[in-house]
Amino acid sequence: MPRTEFKQLLDAGVHFGHLKRKWNPAMAPYIFMEKNGIHIIDLQKTIVKIDEAAEALKQISRSGRKVLFVATKKQAKLIVAEKVSAINMPYVAERWPGGMLTNFPTIRKAVKKMSSIDKLIKDAAWDNLSKREKLQISRQRAKLEKVLGSIVDLTRLPAALFIVDVLKEKIAVREAQRLSIPIFAMVDTNSNPEGIDFIIPSNDDASQSIDLIIGLMCDAIKDGLSDRKVEREKDETDEKPLALKKSGRKAVVKIIVEDDVEEADEKEDFSDDKIADLLADDDVLAEEVADEDVIEEDVVEEAIDEDVADEDVVDVK
Repeated sequence: MPRTEFKQLLDAGVHFGHLKRKWNPAMAPYIFMEKNGIHIIDLQKTIVKIDEAAEALKQISRSGRKVLFVATKKQAKLIVAEKVSAINMPYVAERWPGGMLTNFPTIRKAVKKMSSIDKLIKDAAWDNLSKREKLQISRQRAKLEKVLGSIVDLTRLPAALFIVDVLKEKIAVREAQRLSIPIFAMVDTNSNPEGIDFIIPSNDDASQSIDLIIGLMCDAIKDGLSDRKVEREKDETDEKPLALKKSGRKAVVKIIVEDDVEEADEKEDFSDDKIADLLADDDVLAEEVADEDVIEEDVVEEAIDEDVADEDVVDVK
């Protein structure tokens, strides 16, 4: 992967920090100088940190795990939505639902509710509903799509978080720290870098700076996914002839039949109780969710253990 160029960062304004009076002393090692009352970030250290973070993200994506991007500030929303969706990674760009990581099973239920509504719309039972019920369900689907539509493919806890502005996303940072999920973040001079695993000292307010850093991270993830695809194709090429020779024609027929069974959609029964459940609002969509509203720690640990057992975890610390 090519090394990040100094001029790129300079042109994007990555070096501009906050006013001196707003600084966090913990960021002192990453500050180059002060000019006109504004702190200037040391771009040489930023380059080193970018390369470290990019390499770690590349290894994570190469292992097949997901990286969750979090950027809800106005100037970062569209950038993250465009670049991250292009590499099929989950992201949160509207609002961080409290307990999204620590109460992950509840979030998954809300995501499944979206698919249930989609099935209902295609089902014959949809025509039997009144206009008011149809409108309520459609609005509920739109609310779910706005908050959770970008994490539909996140079926388990992410392997890492990438955060733009750790001050604004402090709830996401706390949840990730509680579950020991590695955190990659753009950290400005007014933020506290403690507890962040991969710090990228940079301007987290300018859209050009965010665009450049997010682009570099997405390129690293894309490289990791490409390497994974090449490795899998190579493994399939090496193993396929041996498997066919050993198992024979009957095994091939059995595999084809099993695949057809798995692909068949189960018909969902939309009873009155089921439709009433779809009409009900989810707590996850409330404007304010208490940070303490989380499941018990033993349930979280069980979910994490289950997650670790399914996939190989890359140690990025």
